[in-house]
Amino acid sequence: MKHYFSRFEEAVKANWERPALGNFRGETFTFGELATQIAKFHLFFETIGIKKGDKVALCAKNSARWGVTFFAANTYEAVLVPILADFHPDSVNSLVDHSESLVLLTDSDIWAKLDITKMPTIKAVISSSDFSLLYAADEKIQAANDNLDQLFAEKYPNGFSAADVTYPTDNDKDLAIINYTSGTTSAPKGVMLRYECISANVEFGQDRLPSYPGDKIVSMLPMAHMYGMMFELIYPLCGGSSIYYLGKTPTPALLLGAMAEVKPYLVVTVPLVMEKIFKSKVAPVVNKPVMKVITAIPGLNQIIFKKIRTTLLNAFGGNVREIVMGGAALNPDVEKWFKKFKLPFTVGYGMTEAAPLLAYEASRHFVSKSCGKCVDSVEVRIDSDDPYNKVGEIQAKGYSLMSGYYKNEEATKAAFTEDGWMRTGDLGLLDSKGNIFIKGRSKNMILSANGQNIYPEEIEAVVNNQPYVIESVVVDRGARLAALVYMDAEKAKSEGVNLEEYKTVIMTEVNKSMPAYSKLNIVEFMDKPFEKTPKMSIKRFMYK
Repeated sequence: MKHYFSRFEEAVKANWERPALGNFRGETFTFGELATQIAKFHLFFETIGIKKGDKVALCAKNSARWGVTFFAANTYEAVLVPILADFHPDSVNSLVDHSESLVLLTDSDIWAKLDITKMPTIKAVISSSDFSLLYAADEKIQAANDNLDQLFAEKYPNGFSAADVTYPTDNDKDLAIINYTSGTTSAPKGVMLRYECISANVEFGQDRLPSYPGDKIVSMLPMAHMYGMMFELIYPLCGGSSIYYLGKTPTPALLLGAMAEVKPYLVVTVPLVMEKIFKSKVAPVVNKPVMKVITAIPGLNQIIFKKIRTTLLNAFGGNVREIVMGGAALNPDVEKWFKKFKLPFTVGYGMTEAAPLLAYEASRHFVSKSCGKCVDSVEVRIDSDDPYNKVGEIQAKGYSLMSGYYKNEEATKAAFTEDGWMRTGDLGLLDSKGNIFIKGRSKNMILSANGQNIYPEEIEAVVNNQPYVIESVVVDRGARLAALVYMDAEKAKSEGVNLEEYKTVIMTEVNKSMPAYSKLNIVEFMDKPFEKTPKMSIKRFMYK
């Protein structure tokens, strides 16, 4: 397996003048400028006494400079601690302290809300906006910052060039990243990932969907989350591709506008974004009475589907080779339409603990309702006496999986079986070809009064297909199933829908396709969207 630092070094040297990292319609760093900034950070770290294995925290909003600071600390062999910018300041204080970080890279506005007395190990705080020094624990650190340009000129008297770029590759088993999965301040779960975990994911990505110089990508996912960090930063950059950051959670209009301008080769997103695009751009067309007739006519429907496919791909810039979704299941009805359009999409499966990929399949081989087959670096099994027909926990084993949770032996022990397989907490099945079908989270499963296993995600997929429904959560209310529904109430009212009566309509339509033990008893409307995690999964625990 090729170390991702080798790939990155080759990409830097071969694409010195090409753009590497940029903010959409803003600041851009070429590969050469990126390497130069990395070298300056290395010199600063060395001057203030940062050593290999020391922790460097990064808590900032998505931007080109986020990527610069990530690779600066990572290639220095400091342990990078990415923390979501959306975490509460108390959580950021706590996680920086828990990780024993010596340097913090953060936005000025985030820094203004933090308390340095709660982060006693911090020696320096650097602005991720302009790389200025926001805090120095002593005069030596301040002097190192003030004299950095002079020190850099002395170290590279002939200027810094591609010939000066070299990154270490003898560290496969060493700790590279501690990625916290939540902002809890009680018993934080910091996922410990080695360099080989990162290399395995980059290798799989470049093998299955190579990126090339000249390719571009629009980054929309949180960089501090492993999904975005890997597939919208590390993997494409290692192929010499250019990355452009939106800088905020995109609306469909903003996203499609950026896609049309950047023309990415790859779209990496969560199903919710694609479902919103479908509902806003496609559903109004295909649900017209005349279109329902036309799309039922063989031959003629293929002409219509091809036109819709071309329109969608052009909306994404016209260069997309693959649309990869992850983090949650794609709505089955939306998936059915995408299949009809022959859209090049696929749904993968992963988690932070796998850095992040566990399963993937290229769009041309993707099996409906699955999340692909296990990736090359892991094995997957179903904890069931009949994994093809009887649902069981999905468990994984392989060299791309985490070493455990940082300073949390209890959680680490609970994460693995006695024979060394990692528990995912997800429930699923396999087919004869190794495709994985996720049925839901084990902690979400509802056990009916007669012993039947109810997977709320399957009911929610049907609820979400009903007109005016934006999203839903199905919960157990004392042996009665309740659907909590967030509606497009304004649209419903404008079309003369009686909302109270519509509850009965939803329940009736959903129950038509549900077995007796999974039928809804209650429908309740929510007055605001559900609270979500950074990867846009609903925080279900808040609604039980």
